[in-house]
Amino acid sequence: MVNYWKSKVLPKIKKVFENPKKAAALEACKAFDESKEQYSKECEEKKTDLEPKVTEIYQASSTEIKALIKEPTDAAVKKHSAAVQKFLDELAKIDFPGSKSVSEAASKVGPAYVSGPVLFVFEKVSTFIPALVEEEKKKEEEKKEEAVPPPAEAEAESSKEEVKEKEIAVEAAVEEKLEDAPPAPAADPPKP
Repeated sequence: MVNYWKSKVLPKIKKVFENPKKAAALEACKAFDESKEQYSKECEEKKTDLEPKVTEIYQASSTEIKALIKEPTDAAVKKHSAAVQKFLDELAKIDFPGSKSVSEAASKVGPAYVSGPVLFVFEKVSTFIPALVEEEKKKEEEKKEEAVPPPAEAEAESSKEEVKEKEIAVEAAVEEKLEDAPPAPAADPPKP
């Protein structure tokens, strides 16, 4: 009875609960892992030809993709899977090393299932555009600094404004008192 269970029933149960996408993704990831070195070499060899094309695609891509290339994570790949797929397709059009196989696998099973190869391709893309990535980081930091002034400056500005308002109020009160006050009596002429 135990042998029958192990040989006939258990495989059928596993087959029912097995996810076909995961199996296909595992095969694609294994094939990609075997070719990583080749893709790295191709990137180095074609760097001068690919750099302007990759830069153009990067600049035309969405902010989510730009952020993902700066800091690639599995969660971000899963969250922005449609944008990732579009970016991979664009890379495949210019024959970026490894992008074709990753794009095909991602279109079949989804970018989230093949996040390892996707992240590898994004890391290779980031080597082509380090200057752009650095420029964008600087711009973001400048925007953050402009948006929120440091607390000491904000307090100093607000205290200066309060002092000016108080001075204006005091001056206005003094002027009103001077206007309302009766004229001072004329001084007696000096006696000889």
